[in-house]
Order: sequence, then C-alpha cells, then structure tokens
Amino acid sequence: MTAPMTTAAPPRPAAAPALLPEPPEDLSARRLLSRGQAAVGGATAVFAAAALGVHALTGAGPSFTWWAQAVIAFCTAVYALVVGFKLLMVLGSWEAPVLRFGPDDLRSVPNGELPAYTVLVPLYKEAEVLPHLLDRLGRLDYPADRLQVLLLVEQDDTETRDALPPELPGSFEVVLIPPSAPRTKPKACNVGLAHARGEFVVVYDAEDRPSTGQLREAVLAFRALPDRVVCVQAELQYWNPWTNWLTRCFAAEYATNFSLVLRGLDRHRLPIPLGGTSNHFRAAALRDLGAWDPYNVTEDADLGIRIARRGWDVRMMDSVTEEEANSRLGNWIRQRSRWIKGHIQTWLVHTRHPVRLWRELGTRGTVAFHLTMGFSTFAALANPLFWALTLIYLFTGVQFIGVLFPAATLYTGVATMAGGNLLMAYCMMTGCLERDLHRAVRTMLTAPLYWALMSVAACKAVAQLLRPSRRHFWELTDHGLVNDPPPG
Repeated sequence: MTAPMTTAAPPRPAAAPALLPEPPEDLSARRLLSRGQAAVGGATAVFAAAALGVHALTGAGPSFTWWAQAVIAFCTAVYALVVGFKLLMVLGSWEAPVLRFGPDDLRSVPNGELPAYTVLVPLYKEAEVLPHLLDRLGRLDYPADRLQVLLLVEQDDTETRDALPPELPGSFEVVLIPPSAPRTKPKACNVGLAHARGEFVVVYDAEDRPSTGQLREAVLAFRALPDRVVCVQAELQYWNPWTNWLTRCFAAEYATNFSLVLRGLDRHRLPIPLGGTSNHFRAAALRDLGAWDPYNVTEDADLGIRIARRGWDVRMMDSVTEEEANSRLGNWIRQRSRWIKGHIQTWLVHTRHPVRLWRELGTRGTVAFHLTMGFSTFAALANPLFWALTLIYLFTGVQFIGVLFPAATLYTGVATMAGGNLLMAYCMMTGCLERDLHRAVRTMLTAPLYWALMSVAACKAVAQLLRPSRRHFWELTDHGLVNDPPPG
C-alpha cells in the first residue's frame, strides 16, 4: 500500500545524547575489558611466565612443551564442541516451531485495528541505493496513518541528504543524527527510538527488500505469543547468490544461519544472536532494556543475549527480507571483520560476571552463548595456527611437531579436521537445499577457502580491537554493487 506523497517536512533534529536510551554500564562495550577481566588476564600471563621461568632455572614444573600441548588440546576440544553444537542446531531446526502466516491470516486483522508501527532505517552514504529503498519501503502493506518510517541520516552526510527527494510519503520522516562519537548504527537507532511513536519497532538496512506483508506478520506473531516474547526475527537471504563464488558462499552461509541454526536455537529455547536487520520489537520492552549498545558494532547479537538474560524470548518468523551479498573481497573483509569484532565485544561484555551470566541464562544457555559468540570466533583465529602445523608436518614429518601432539590430541585433531570440515560443508549444503540454491551445493566443496577468508577478517578484527581509536569504528559496507539479480 503506497502512502500519499506530501511535501517533506524539515528534518527533525536529534534528541540530546543524554536523553537517549542506553544499556547499563556493565553491559556496555565502551570498555574492552572490565577490571576483573584485566586482572585475571594479567595474573594468568604472569603465572605462565613465572612457571616457564622456574622450569628453565630448576627443571621443576610444567615445561614449554607441556604448555604448548595444553593449548593445542584446548583448541582441538573447542573445534570439536563448535562443530558438534552447530550440527545439533541444524538437525534440531527440522522440528522448530517457526511462525508462519498465509495470505488469509494477513487480512484477518482490519486496518483500523492494527497498532502503530515504527520503521527505523539508519543511513550513511547511501545515496546510490536511496531511491530503491524509498520505493521498497513505500510498498509495505500497512496503513499509512499507522506507519512511521524514520530515515536516520547523519547530520554531516551531505551526500545522502542531497539525494533525498523534495517530497516524501506522509509516513516518512527524516531524523538527523548528531556527528558525535561513537559514529555507529546502534547510536543512530537509539536516536530514532527516542522519536518512535509505534507500539512495535523494526530495523531495516538501506539495501533491504522486506516482504510487503512483514509488518502485518509481525503483528500477528506478537498477538499470538505471550508477552515474554519481545522480539520476532525475520529470516534474511541474499537476492544475488549467482554473482560470483563469494556471493554463493555468502548466500549459503546466510541460508544455514537463518534457516537452520537460528531455528535450532529457537526450538531449544537458547539465546538467539539477532541479525542486524528485520528484527521486530515491542517498543516498551526495547526501551526497558536500554535499547542498543552504541559502542558495540554487532549491537544486534548483543541485544539478543541481553533479551535472554532478562528472561525474555526471541522467536523466528518465516518471513524473508532480501539483501545484497557482498560481491567484492575487500568489501566483504570490511563487513566480516566488523561482525567478528562485535562478536568478540559481545562475548567479553557478557563474561564480565560469569556467575551472574550462568544464573541468568542457566547452564544450557550459558554453554550455547559461549559456543555461538566466543568459541566460534576463537576457532577462526586458531585456524592459521593449525594450517601452519599441518604444512610443517607435510614437509618435515613428525620431526618438529610430533612432541606437541599426544595420541589423544592427535587422533581427536585428525578426526575433527577431516570430519569437521565435511560436517560444516554438509551444513552449508543443507542450507543451500533449504533455500533452493541447488546450483551452489557443489560450490560448498570449496568452503574451506571461504573459512580461510574468515580467519583473515578475524585477525583484522583483533587488530582493530587492540587499537582504541579503531575499537568502535564502524567500517562502512558499500551497497549497490550489483544492480539486478542475474538470472539463475
């Protein structure tokens, strides 16, 4: 339903930063480490160095070889746990209670009974895709008098501001975001939330193509669910999987994550790290949580964990939002390194008080949190080490590295390397079949190359985290690289 065109009102100035919602300080990524984390990390490093010094001087205590064996054994166990957990979630997705609504359901609620809905659209240097975005949002099937679309534009982003048309649909408003630190998407969303009038709120990105009935579907979902369900996550998929090898792998990864893994988490009622878009919220609950953390560059995943810690729920909805998959390697690295950086931030934030985390999430939820947010990222960082050890073995045999691999570690490591790669490729193939990406199935035989790129991005993410000036830096992802989906 297209809203009538009106002369655009002057952009609304953003609320003062002090009035914006913000999570509690102990759940903010403003600091990388808490005092407790820094103390434990420092003490561990000092203890290890002292133990090695004592062994070098007296021969007593664990040797360097012992420490190396312990690190390799730990990494091997992490790999095995991550692979097993992901496979369990994929298998569990087949019986997940995903919310689905048909055309008749969407018309079951008269327009006059629909609640007010706010759409937040953070924009930064998006002049290229802005006309298409306005067209797609104008097609949302929701009564214009109950819809509020807030275009969140950085005040100094003259490129996007100049691209705004002189007339906008009546439900559209422009909100200017003050050019103050941190310059992040979650900060812009918090500014938008301060202006939101809707009972429900959803976030869309500039390149998103949500299904036209998605807002109605979310309303039906919230009405059918108990109040403790404060967020409904729609599924994301890419409309350009056939652009090149990178987009095939990216589309398969998205299919595996949103159509399988997150559904498995939903089925087992485990914490769901939200996607960065198409997550629909009860506005009151979102404000009560303190909204998004402006210092976390994966504010979506962090918010999903905070929802679970509050004892509330997230549910998956079978409604699709299409996005553009990155088709250029440099652009992909920038985006993926930001995601990994944010996952590390989220893991560090929520492990500041481990006992409190365990009390709030329970044992199953805590284990799932570590496997989805912490250990998966750790595996990407450890990959280069194990590839290097494998190359050393291939060229020199066991002469230099045999002592590092006791029998139990060696057999577990070999099984994890061989079986784990096959199982992860199988999961991605299953995701392709779930989303009818049949031609991409054979591409998943090259998935280890895609994981190698993830390790490159992970190293970049860690390097940025270690630099305070880059810790909260939001690397911009270029959109509009592919105009139309190729046939296929």
